[in-house]
Amino acid sequence: MSEQCTKQCGSCDKKECPYRKGEKDLKNDFAVELNKQSKIKRVIGVMSGKGGVGKSIVAAMLAVTMQRRGHRTAILDADLTGPSIPKIFGLKGKAGIVDSNIYPMKSRTGIEIISINLLMDNESDPIIWRGPLLANLVKQFWSDVVWGDVDFMFIDMPPGTGDIPLTIMQSFKIDGIIIVTTPQELVSMIVSKAINMAKEMNIPVLGIVENMSYFECPDCHKAFNVFGESKLEKISEEFNLKTLAKLPINPEFSSMCDKGTIEDFKDNWFNPVAELLEKA
Repeated sequence: MSEQCTKQCGSCDKKECPYRKGEKDLKNDFAVELNKQSKIKRVIGVMSGKGGVGKSIVAAMLAVTMQRRGHRTAILDADLTGPSIPKIFGLKGKAGIVDSNIYPMKSRTGIEIISINLLMDNESDPIIWRGPLLANLVKQFWSDVVWGDVDFMFIDMPPGTGDIPLTIMQSFKIDGIIIVTTPQELVSMIVSKAINMAKEMNIPVLGIVENMSYFECPDCHKAFNVFGESKLEKISEEFNLKTLAKLPINPEFSSMCDKGTIEDFKDNWFNPVAELLEKA
């Protein structure tokens, strides 16, 4: 390796550099091959800097929106220690397993879903596993699940920038990341870590969704900033990102998640996001 090497391979024209070769081999070592019976056109990760911001609800509503628009849609629930996607869609029971293949369950409208809760005898049992075991299971959701033909897969990633998000970004072919945040100053600071992680992994950040952005009074229809003024525009400008949606505080969301009827939500907040994904 040259003494002048900056390790910035993207700006270097020396194709035979030993460092470049080593970097290429390292990436191949992490990559996981998609199940041979599956074909997935676009994979979108839904990520947050911390928990409790409504990331799973956003992932669910994105999938519902794309399914309504005629696309074959799937959700890979990678939040292994806090899996909520089956509950949101009202799914119970276990996914099918034949030989070494796992078959996802389908929601009422045909969205294919896999989650650790669909592989357990008791969905309330805790997942008390160390990082390597969790990482291996996430890889199996990619390599051992027969997804069939999917137009858009949404990955509900665990919050933060830890081992599982890193495994997903290194092992899967991710076409883009959508960041979910809330108006609080602390969350806005933390979300920058998720954005920077995606950029470090050379995965494009498609934009930001702000959840719990405001509360609209049902009587006067005035909007109230319950968690303070939104920082979304500031973050979007700082990182040159698109503001994809601002979602209100809506008790109906919680009710739908508890009942497993998220596919009944009527609002069109995610249509601009859908149009962005369809054009990409």
